[in-house]
Amino acid sequence: MNMRAAHVDALASEQRGERFEVAASVLALLADRTRLALLNQLSLGEADVTTLTEAIGAPRPSVSQHLAKLRLAGLVASRRDGRHVVYSLHHGHLRRLVEESLNVADHQIGALPPHD
Repeated sequence: MNMRAAHVDALASEQRGERFEVAASVLALLADRTRLALLNQLSLGEADVTTLTEAIGAPRPSVSQHLAKLRLAGLVASRRDGRHVVYSLHHGHLRRLVEESLNVADHQIGALPPHD
C-alpha cells in the first residue's frame, strides 16, 4: 500500500469513528423520555414552549431545559415569532428516527406483531 492510500484509509477510519461518535451522542439525547416526547410532538409541526408543555404534560422549566439541549445539539431549530420562540425539527431524518424508535417500542410491548 502506498503512502497516499494509507493516508486515505486512515482518514476514512477516523471519519467512521467520528460518525459513530456523533450518532451515539444523538441516540443518547433520544434516550430521555421527555426529549423523545418533545421530538415526537415536533414531528407533527412547529410549536412554542407553551404548546409543547401542554402536549407532553411536562413542567415548563423542564421542557425549556430539554429544548435548549436539543437546540445546542442541532436537533431542533428555533425562530422568533413576536414574543414567542417557535421550535421545529432541524431535519426529516430525525423525524424518521423518532418514528422508528417508537415503532420498536410498540413491538417490544406487544402492541404490533413483528414484521421482518
